[in-house]
Amino acid sequence: MKNVLAKVREVAARAMGRAEPKPLAARRVLFVCMGNICRSPTAEGVFRKLLEARAPDLDVQVDSAGTHAYHVGDPPDARAQRAALRRGVDLSAQRARRVTEQDFAYFELVLAMDEQNREALLEICPVEHRGRVRLLLEFAPHVGYREVPDPYYGGSNGFEHVLDLVEEAALGVLQHLQQTEPPPAPSTPGPPSTSPRPDDT
Repeated sequence: MKNVLAKVREVAARAMGRAEPKPLAARRVLFVCMGNICRSPTAEGVFRKLLEARAPDLDVQVDSAGTHAYHVGDPPDARAQRAALRRGVDLSAQRARRVTEQDFAYFELVLAMDEQNREALLEICPVEHRGRVRLLLEFAPHVGYREVPDPYYGGSNGFEHVLDLVEEAALGVLQHLQQTEPPPAPSTPGPPSTSPRPDDT
């Protein structure tokens, strides 16, 4: 009941423009693809579901973004949403945004879907944070792929393949977070958001 009342007060305060900032999460993970409508929102959704099922007490902020601004403000691709929903992952609340320079200071892991997007991230990443930019599939070496392929121009099987790879990598990311110490709190404020994520409402 106390949690419900606190949530009601929080929503009311936000509606009146008096909401206090949320406490900073101990761990912070950003998934990145090109447009933030297929692969990275899928990874965000899959990882959120995994956290709920396997590590509900682990304090993690999860987000996704794109290296390009083609689809800013758009929901995930309908095909990605349908494929994810078949596995119990709802992507409908997500909206695309572009990576910003402050993301590199804020997130401890900035996980690119492929080498092209990793290189794009490194081009804008401050030198002191370059070690945070990694390929997602580094966390699933057993799958035999280095990159999560872009399914945008293909058929439905491509979206299923993305889910298969992302689910394996998500397990590895979770294991990494569970076995490592949290980094120091960032001095930068949180990343921009174009829509509320499930843990922001």
